[in-house]
Parts: sequence; structure tokens; C-alpha cells
Amino acid sequence: MPEVRLVGPNGEQVGIVSIHDALKLAQEADLDLVEVAATARPPVCKLMDYGKFKYESAMKAREARKNQAHTIIKEIKLRPKIDPHDYETKKGHVVRFLKAGDKVRVTIMFRGREQSRPELGFRLLQKLAEDVTELGYVESQPKQDGRNMIMLIGPHKKKAEAKAEKAAAKAQRDSSELDDQES
Repeated sequence: MPEVRLVGPNGEQVGIVSIHDALKLAQEADLDLVEVAATARPPVCKLMDYGKFKYESAMKAREARKNQAHTIIKEIKLRPKIDPHDYETKKGHVVRFLKAGDKVRVTIMFRGREQSRPELGFRLLQKLAEDVTELGYVESQPKQDGRNMIMLIGPHKKKAEAKAEKAAAKAQRDSSELDDQES
């Protein structure tokens, strides 16, 4: 008669029993007999509520997906002849994206005769990379792609770290506001 190693509903070892006895125990306890390790000798089975087990594992998977950080590539487009103030504004956007833990694709669009002067775009991208070195690093060097020149900047800190930092700052701000209201 085939035998299985039986594990109880609370994880306790019942021992090696016949499949017939294991099924009888499962029916008495109103639980399911689930094969946990088929390759073991003898196979390991556990008494459990399989529906509840499937539900809890689905909830754990959903929770893990919810807490997962998705890296997003944000894009900023520039022109080679950009006004200093406009450059500062665009640089501010890049800084904000990097602080949030996102990657930034910086694209310089060349039009007409500007295409014959790619060094202008290259210098602009180098300047931008230098301005944001404390927040990010150049992931891919500037390269010409038809009418555009593209560079990818990655953040130094991961998306999850940035999210946690932002949540901590918000909690700190909320607690200081509560202290102000109480006094």
C-alpha cells in the first residue's frame, strides 16, 4: 500500500501513513490533502484548506505587485539654440524626474541647418549632464539618431528608495503640522 509523509494543519509532523489513512484524517478535519513534495521518498502531503491557501497566496502576490516600483523613462526635448531661462526650466524638470527615481531621455531636435552643427547639441547635453551629476549619471552617451541627438540619464537612487524618502518627508511634515496646531 502506498504511503506518504503527512504534515498536520499547523505544520506538525504526523509521520508516515498510508494514503487511505491520510485521506480519512483530511475528511475528519474537513481539510484537503495536498501533495507538497512529489519527488521526496515517500511523497510529502499536508492537511490544509486549499481554497484559503490559494486566496492568501494571491493576496501576497497582489501586495508584492503593489509595492513593486516601476522604472519609467521620462523624456525632455530641447533645441540647440535654447534660451538660458528655458534651459533652467527644462533642467528643473530633469532634476524633479531624477529625484523621483525615474530615468530621463534627453532629446535634442535639430532643424534645417542646425543639423550641420551637431557639436552644439553635444555641448548642451554635456552641460546638462554636469549640472545634474549629484542626482544622476549618464547611462548612455549622446548619440546622433537622424535629426535628433539622444542621451539617457539614470538616477543614483532607486525608485523604491525615492518613494520611501518621499513618504518619510510627508510623515515628518504632517507630524510638524500637528504639533503646530496643538500649540
